[in-house]
Amino acid sequence: MSAQVHPITLRTADGVVLQARAYEPATSHTTDPAQAVLLVSAMGVPQRFYEAFATWLAQQGMAVLTFDWRGTGASAPPRLRGFDATISDWAEHDLPAAVDTLLARWPQAEHVYLGHSLGGQLFGWLPQPERFARVVTVASGNGHWRLNAPGVRRKAPWLWWLLAPVSIALAGYFPGRRLGVVGDLPAGVMWQWRRWCLHPDYLGSEGPALRARYAQVRVPMRVVLAEDDELVSPAGVHKLYALYAQAPVQFEPLQAAAFGLRRIGHFGVFQPAASAALWPRVAQWLRGQAPIL
Repeated sequence: MSAQVHPITLRTADGVVLQARAYEPATSHTTDPAQAVLLVSAMGVPQRFYEAFATWLAQQGMAVLTFDWRGTGASAPPRLRGFDATISDWAEHDLPAAVDTLLARWPQAEHVYLGHSLGGQLFGWLPQPERFARVVTVASGNGHWRLNAPGVRRKAPWLWWLLAPVSIALAGYFPGRRLGVVGDLPAGVMWQWRRWCLHPDYLGSEGPALRARYAQVRVPMRVVLAEDDELVSPAGVHKLYALYAQAPVQFEPLQAAAFGLRRIGHFGVFQPAASAALWPRVAQWLRGQAPIL
């Protein structure tokens, strides 16, 4: 089956235009596909990173919507200095706009949420999460620096107490691409992320109302974690999902050697090198063919 890719724009409730892409099976003009997947990007990762994977899913008969958060990727302004955006803006405006577009474009499909890293962390922030049949997250965990993987944990104090504050003060945004850290981010995004990463409760530090929202989610969740993830530790992953007090959660630890891969890490699930070994398994999870135990 072939795939079609359509560049589209989303408009958020607060009037921001976001760049997005719709990936569809070539036959989807006659009927909605069985599943429509919202693929939500990691921090600092543009939607084009997921292009090969999203195209492959469309070739398997699923529709996929990707988008760039405001201030990132194709949704970034020509100059980031002074651009006003926070992670709360992403969660409260950008993500709901993407959800509304997914449901409107493929209303008869089963709707599935696929979040990578930050994209997975923010699912519980959504109003009406029950509009999704299931959730699959990859490399999503509590990002408190003491729960980082060992290599990052050693470097985290340098990032959060020196590099981030100084570079934002000088540039007016976080110049991550130049520094080789994460990617370019609006100053407000980086400041909020810094606050989370310095607090043991991470995004739970936003307050009891948000924690209560996560605790009310009942959508089945499959949580994929690579045991060689260079950023997030298994302990950090498990701590994040403790927020979901009522959701059925199935953890899926991946060992690279078990799949004939040299490594998986934080990004490898979505890379073409994993297409033969891991992509069919992810497709099964998205379809709900491997039930949560």
